Amino acid sequence: MDTAIPGKFNTLSILRITETGAFLDGGEAGDILLPAKWVPEGAKAGETVEVFIYFDNLDRLIATSMKPLAVVGEFALLNAAAVNKVGAFLNWGLEKDLLAPFREQAVKMIEGNDYLVHVFADPDTGRLAASSKIEKFLNLIPADYQAGDEVELIIWKKTDLGYKAIINQAHEGVIYSSDVFKDMKRGEKIRGFILKIREDGKIDLSLLKPGYEKIDDLSKTLLDILNKHHGFMALTDDSPAEDIYRRLSMSKKNFKKTIGKLYKERLIDIEKSGIRLIELKQE
Repeated sequence: MDTAIPGKFNTLSILRITETGAFLDGGEAGDILLPAKWVPEGAKAGETVEVFIYFDNLDRLIATSMKPLAVVGEFALLNAAAVNKVGAFLNWGLEKDLLAPFREQAVKMIEGNDYLVHVFADPDTGRLAASSKIEKFLNLIPADYQAGDEVELIIWKKTDLGYKAIINQAHEGVIYSSDVFKDMKRGEKIRGFILKIREDGKIDLSLLKPGYEKIDDLSKTLLDILNKHHGFMALTDDSPAEDIYRRLSMSKKNFKKTIGKLYKERLIDIEKSGIRLIELKQE
């Protein structure tokens, strides 16, 4: 069989079961212990189990049925459980914390704080570690997206333009402030859509489907809210963006597009003091 891969989930065969636990066939990596507390009830030699492989405190490969917050090649928001002269030790959901060496820290990590990091395997030693130097792990392969593609996003950081986000654990993109209609936190995982691939290769993102589908979704939301407010809301093109977001949870840009579409479809009237459903308009 192929060798077991540290930092990943592996499906391995049980060679034998002892009081210590189950010894798994790690191929070229040798036998790997799955401690007794993680051995499935009724498990027998010859059966397979899905386990996560990492290194114990003595740097030996060990298996667990626990699920880490991220595997090798992924990004995640992790908490610094402790800091010493070696680096910061991050809680990633396993019994042994994950080391973020000082050389891999974009800023010096402080115990108790959360950091967005990338989990990687050292190319020389194979040891697992974390890095908060996010940039060097992004855009290493050509992006192959089309406008409208649905993607998984991790919110990276807020900028003057909006929010930087990690796309499908591999690429960098931007959600512009004008398209943000809800509060977002660093490390938050959300669904998004490819809005545009620019000529320079940079990627624009949206939290809602681009084009007519997006406006249709927002139209339904706005019509529902109008119905709940007896067919009228005191919001116009001139209303502050903060008021629009507070009452509708959408950006001013999307609000203007939505009321324009509904007006053209003769579903609402746009008055000086607000917007009104046509069927509830008072003559």
